[in-house]
Amino acid sequence: MLWVWILVGVVAVLLLAVWVIYNGLVRLNERVDEAWSDITVQLKYRADLIPNVVNTVKGYAKHEKEAFESVTKARSEVMAAGANDVKGAARAEDHMSAALGRIFAIAEAYPELKANTNFVKLQDQLQDTEEKIQAARRFYNNGVKSLNVKVKMFPSNVFAKRLGFKAREYFEVKDRAAIEEAPEVSF
Repeated sequence: MLWVWILVGVVAVLLLAVWVIYNGLVRLNERVDEAWSDITVQLKYRADLIPNVVNTVKGYAKHEKEAFESVTKARSEVMAAGANDVKGAARAEDHMSAALGRIFAIAEAYPELKANTNFVKLQDQLQDTEEKIQAARRFYNNGVKSLNVKVKMFPSNVFAKRLGFKAREYFEVKDRAAIEEAPEVSF
């Protein structure tokens, strides 16, 4: 009779462990999904600002057609990135940052554009949005790290795969050098 109580106790402990592990994984998974949603909201907001920036700069630098086309193409990539396509969104983010860098380099050549209050306001909004994107990315990557650790560490790794949880991808800017490199502008 004692062995029955021991068996019941062991089964109860195992069920409790699975319950705790499952709830922890669900909590972390939801945090990552929420963080990804924050990133997509900020990327969409920035993409909505882009046409205003392009139109403002176009008024001063009509002959910079290639730069405007690259921004438009990058904006399309950001908008087309799938809701769960972390790599595609990161690639689009790389292209958008490089294209915006070219636009702002062009703006440097036009003092009257830099003094335009509308352009300055748009530039400030974009800077604020970039900071929010960075913060959202850090929050997302922190959530991914926590989830991935739990999915990979014992004993939760034993149950994670069976319960349908898997490691998630980090949102990383791949070509950091291209973003930090000053764009070449010729007139």
